[in-house]
Amino acid sequence: QVQFVESGGGLVQPGGSLRLSCAASGFIFSVYSMTWYRQAPGKERDLVATISTSGLSTNYANSVKGRFTISRDNAKNMFYLQMNSLKPEDTAVYYCNGGPYNDIWGQGTQVTVSS
Repeated sequence: QVQFVESGGGLVQPGGSLRLSCAASGFIFSVYSMTWYRQAPGKERDLVATISTSGLSTNYANSVKGRFTISRDNAKNMFYLQMNSLKPEDTAVYYCNGGPYNDIWGQGTQVTVSS
């Protein structure tokens, strides 16, 4: 069945970096764009970054532009979110999703930015 498994979160100080990974399975990964989302406590889930099927086109939320980079490896059915210059407001549970499967969510990975 379709699955998204996020990993790589943790506790980091402001200004630090983390790399999140998403393992996708159960569907033809390479034909769909993929997206990272995040949900902070008490807030709605928001789009963070999207990557096209080839990886050549990316889009970012204004709040993370210039700091986050999304990438993908179609051979491995994986995609990633490199997060640099992290801020306390980046604290959230991060989720990955893609294609028509927006009713299927993984457990997410917690990112906490705090000194």
